[in-house]
Amino acid sequence: MTAHRRTLSAAALAGTAAFAAPLLLTLSAAGPAQAHGAPTSPVSRAYACSPDGGSLAGTAACRAAVTANGGEPFTFWDNLRVGDVYGRDRAVIPDGRLCSGGLSAYRGLDLARSDWPSTTLTPGARLTMTYRSTIPHTGTFKMFLTKPGYDPSGPLNWSDLPDQPFAEVKDPALTGDAYRLRMTLPSDRTGRHVLYTIWQNSSTADTYYSCSDVVFPKAKGSTDDSGSSGDSTPTATASPAAQSRPAEATASADPAGQPEQAAETGRATESADSAAPQTGSTVAGAPVASATDGTGSRHLVAAGAAAVLLAVVAALVLRLRRR
Repeated sequence: MTAHRRTLSAAALAGTAAFAAPLLLTLSAAGPAQAHGAPTSPVSRAYACSPDGGSLAGTAACRAAVTANGGEPFTFWDNLRVGDVYGRDRAVIPDGRLCSGGLSAYRGLDLARSDWPSTTLTPGARLTMTYRSTIPHTGTFKMFLTKPGYDPSGPLNWSDLPDQPFAEVKDPALTGDAYRLRMTLPSDRTGRHVLYTIWQNSSTADTYYSCSDVVFPKAKGSTDDSGSSGDSTPTATASPAAQSRPAEATASADPAGQPEQAAETGRATESADSAAPQTGSTVAGAPVASATDGTGSRHLVAAGAAAVLLAVVAALVLRLRRR
């Protein structure tokens, strides 16, 4: 190879490296791909009020939540996660901010309202929760149901939840795009409650939090365990996911003889109340925990771009060496 060609080759490689370095640095700064997720059935507040929530996103409660968020929609409904909690949930996440995980970006989910989109469940039935996720990770899911007498007109506090979860699932398999979590619901609840789910990853430092509003039927005209009337309210389909997976929405029999209920057969309560946040909301103050940025799909795209770029650089080097 002549000195002239060696000079051109060196210049070409230097130019390619100068072009590639900023992009590769940007890609590496995004960090490793992380798992993201949230319940879509029973539908969580974050998913219902996101652009993926369909008609549920237009309910009064969701409009109020977006307003409380400064007008920011819950586009990243699967990214409500807090790092380095390691089981210290009650010490890290403050009262009144359980649904947001203490994160300012999700503060609208903490509004104290009784008209959040909800899923109707049967006391004592078997339930299969659909927990959407992007990348499989090991970890433990813990499900809590608010105590009898829970008042949805006030902020959700740790004292509203039992000390121990009513169900716990460790390292479930990711089937398709979701975890299917089977559990038996408590039999002593009526009226409106919150199904609170904590997913503590063991392969990452993240813990995910979510609130799914649920309603247990009661006789018309009676009062539930919170003292509210049993009269029904207008309902809508619980989740767009239910329409795309009709096979999962059918009930099946449990081996022990208990009926199994797929949460996607539930109903979402819709209110005609004003979109303004109601009294008792707890959205002020700085978060005590910070979320990690990005989504799994974005990391996958970034990784693909990096691979293509490296392949181009390698091909150029090989071509120059052959000259």
